[in-house]
Amino acid sequence: MKLFIDHNSSIPLYVQVEKLLRKLIAMPEYQNGKLLPNEIEMANELGISRNTLRQATNKLVYEGLLFRKKGVGTIVTRPVDSKAKNWMSFTQEMRSKGIEVVNYDIKLTWVNPDKRVAEFFGIPEDSKILKMERLRGSKDGPFVYFVSYFHPRIGLSGTENFNRPLYEILQNDYAVVAKLSKEEITAVAADRVLAKRLNIKIGDPILKRKRFVYDPGRRPIEFNLGYYRSDSIVYTVESERE
Repeated sequence: MKLFIDHNSSIPLYVQVEKLLRKLIAMPEYQNGKLLPNEIEMANELGISRNTLRQATNKLVYEGLLFRKKGVGTIVTRPVDSKAKNWMSFTQEMRSKGIEVVNYDIKLTWVNPDKRVAEFFGIPEDSKILKMERLRGSKDGPFVYFVSYFHPRIGLSGTENFNRPLYEILQNDYAVVAKLSKEEITAVAADRVLAKRLNIKIGDPILKRKRFVYDPGRRPIEFNLGYYRSDSIVYTVESERE
């Protein structure tokens, strides 16, 4: 397959490269384990910088579609399916447990994304994006601290009433549907900032949940970090053999 992008198009180069990569990895030979073309060779063939190519590749790596193997190259992943159906927002999770959510603090700022957020969204690090910090919990007190970053494509202004459920705002006000969530869960020790926010001691265990949220077209819309008091949540995974 001859690799080609349109340098005269108004569509950003990295977006064109991402679409090209998606076509490549859907081909049978790459699904069967063939390595993607060498980065230097591909960049030269397309007439782009390696940074532009890597920006597009990183997006697919974050989505779990590609895997970089040191000393070997980039290949298409063949993940084990362990999807949980009907994932819920935090508000929905709490409602299902009969807990009324209380927002103790909400802070909104416009920031430049760090490298990990910029790569997930596929945007330059000098872009301005909306960052939302929320301290949430029940009437008995706060037990989770959320940090969310939103893709500028959504069009959030920062003046929205975020006491409303987030995904309700996105869907009803901006026609953006949160369809897919991919999560990473780890246990970490509370630093000074988290300890103060969650009213625990420095070094106490907390559960960190990193959530990548996509629309139905698998375009990223939210990068979310959640820090939970360890005594506030039990994370249950239900699986069924077929």
